[in-house]
Amino acid sequence: MKHSRPCATSCRAARAEASLSVGPLRVGLTGGIGAGKSEVSRRLASYGAVVIDADAVAREVVAPRTPGLAEVVQKFGPDVLRADGSLDRDRLGKLVFADESLRRQLNAIIHPRVGERMAELERQAAGAPVIVHDVPLLAENHLAGGFDEVVVVDVSPRIQLERLARERGMPRAQAEARMRAQASREERLAIATIVVDNSGSLTELDREVGELWAELRRRALAAGG
Repeated sequence: MKHSRPCATSCRAARAEASLSVGPLRVGLTGGIGAGKSEVSRRLASYGAVVIDADAVAREVVAPRTPGLAEVVQKFGPDVLRADGSLDRDRLGKLVFADESLRRQLNAIIHPRVGERMAELERQAAGAPVIVHDVPLLAENHLAGGFDEVVVVDVSPRIQLERLARERGMPRAQAEARMRAQASREERLAIATIVVDNSGSLTELDREVGELWAELRRRALAAGG
């Protein structure tokens, strides 16, 4: 784990304004596909962090019989549904990751609903010292300024490709397309206040996350005066 350089002036100003209100340390957690962000998220939860998972919320807002799913079907057609009426995320993913305009249309449906639900979950967690928002597209959606700290789980693109092939069975062309659809490694690191290196073993990650949790607790206590 290492502390990163400060973000741009506008980002710092937004964080300074947010810090004027009393509350928990709000942490944005992100990383590229295959970087291991979910491993970090699970470990933080085991230490006692309240984790709000944007991916889980994104699935919730398009569950069967929700307005979100109805709008997705209206936009992309019934072929994106499974036989049981649930969303076929793999089929939809192949469509939108190959076409930026379709991806923007899907995001316009999903992101506002996800934002509203995550805000509701944060209100329900009032009193927790550290709330972690696990957000894969934090950099892409320019959300860094809304958090007190931004933790980026970092690995090289080579390791991303290796993990996507080994752990998800993803063909190289598909993996590269998913990576291109996200922010670059440099763009993510530019918004980080803390960087977690996950290029090593899970044992090494355990140590990194232990240090991360201690640092987040220290910052939460400092922010609370």
